[in-house]
Amino acid sequence: MRKNFGPKNFIYPMPVLVVGTYDEEGKADAMTAAWGCCADYTKICLILDRSHKTTANILARKAFTVSMANAANVVEADFVGIVSANNDPDKLAKTKWSLSKSEFVDAPVIAELPLTLECTLDKWDEEREMVIGNIVNTTIDESILDEKGNVDVKKLDPITFDCVAHTYLKLGDVVAKAFNVGLELKK
Repeated sequence: MRKNFGPKNFIYPMPVLVVGTYDEEGKADAMTAAWGCCADYTKICLILDRSHKTTANILARKAFTVSMANAANVVEADFVGIVSANNDPDKLAKTKWSLSKSEFVDAPVIAELPLTLECTLDKWDEEREMVIGNIVNTTIDESILDEKGNVDVKKLDPITFDCVAHTYLKLGDVVAKAFNVGLELKK
């Protein structure tokens, strides 16, 4: 038997994304966003309230980075999501994250988060509070690559957000090979 919950956004897994920007004076900032997804092969979509310092930074600088939060940095990722740079402009320093400027866009890269999308602003949809970004480069720390040079998800150890229980979860084991297991039904 099924139970109806009405219009709920129960989408699993929900990535935990850390969005990095520079403000008008060049000071680095980061915030955690759970509302983000691929918008195309080279685009990303983020839903960011216009009141966020990060949103103002993106609109001013036309650039940002998006990193996958991982289990090793869950405390820091949660912190930058619950503390606003509008109220605490030095919040990023409290994380002790190592920052460097992206080679490709005007935004910071966080060394401790090993997978980062470097993006330029494509579009700001004010009505939906939606940022669409062009992914200019993806930078990946070699420590999370497998022997073939591909991302090893277990080494990345990304966390996801459970929007019902308000918890962070680690991704689990492989259950099947995509674009392959379904071929069994063609027989």
